[in-house]
Amino acid sequence: MCKPVESPATTTDAELTQAELDSWSNRLARMLLRRGVRPGDHVAIVHTPQLESIVARLAITKTGATPAPYTTETTASRADFGITTKAGLEHCTDAGRWLVLDDRSTLVQYLTGSDAPLTAAELHPALPAAA
Repeated sequence: MCKPVESPATTTDAELTQAELDSWSNRLARMLLRRGVRPGDHVAIVHTPQLESIVARLAITKTGATPAPYTTETTASRADFGITTKAGLEHCTDAGRWLVLDDRSTLVQYLTGSDAPLTAAELHPALPAAA
């Protein structure tokens, strides 16, 4: 659970084309899927800069989960997972459920991940065969 925090006022000169937004969100969606995010889950977005929030919302939607902008402690308690930054994580007690965008290991995974469109196999992994 996290305590409410003010998102930093962010102004950015950065602009993404639709193709860049699609590529960036594909990479992040794959990371979420590897963490176990599935359709129907709620993923909170906490204390992230504006551009990253936009990418995160699209990535979450691509997994079939629902983005849950963080507004109160109740939002976090109802979220299955979360996306935040190191500064936002300082306010969380359940760090295991949070993907920390500015963490070194997250950045390495993100930068080396595929930006190709998600496949049906990634979105709907086959269930193990019954023995």
